[in-house]
Amino acid sequence: MEQSAQQAQQLDHLASAPVPGGSSPFTAFGMPGVGGPAPAAPPEPRPILELEGEEYEDELDALSDWVDDFLLPVYGAEVTTAAPWCLRWQEHDDVVAWLHALWLAYQQHRDPEAGPSGLFIWHRDFLTHAVAAIRAPGGPLSACMTSPERPAHRLLPGPPPSARTEKASAAESASSEPDEPDEPAS
Repeated sequence: MEQSAQQAQQLDHLASAPVPGGSSPFTAFGMPGVGGPAPAAPPEPRPILELEGEEYEDELDALSDWVDDFLLPVYGAEVTTAAPWCLRWQEHDDVVAWLHALWLAYQQHRDPEAGPSGLFIWHRDFLTHAVAAIRAPGGPLSACMTSPERPAHRLLPGPPPSARTEKASAAESASSEPDEPDEPAS
């Protein structure tokens, strides 16, 4: 009977919830404890154009380092009318967005968890398409440098707002104008 009582106590102890902050016997093997808290997930990356202030500047600095130190020396190719480039690409929001997405995909696909074919997938599915869109003859950099001997930079204007947006803006500005008092007629 006494042995049965001890076994019952051991089973109760083993079945109880782990003590918060207590270590699991599986911790030494890189495994979380059964029923213990899951490891914290890394923060989800956010598109660069959603960032503001110092957070945006820090991300743009890191992106610029990757573009200048890795992307351009390896994949930059010659600057021509068929493949324009801009030394001030950071001022082209659409190019910044494309390159940031490409950089995030690069980080994901070079991770060991992506497997041996991770970088091939990055080349096939991301690099080729992004570079073709950014450096297209009619793309966002088409008004910029088309020859290294003639550096140029020009931001192309985007399309005007839709008619719906224009109507809403006009209605909003009309409703926010203060009513002027009636002046007596002479």
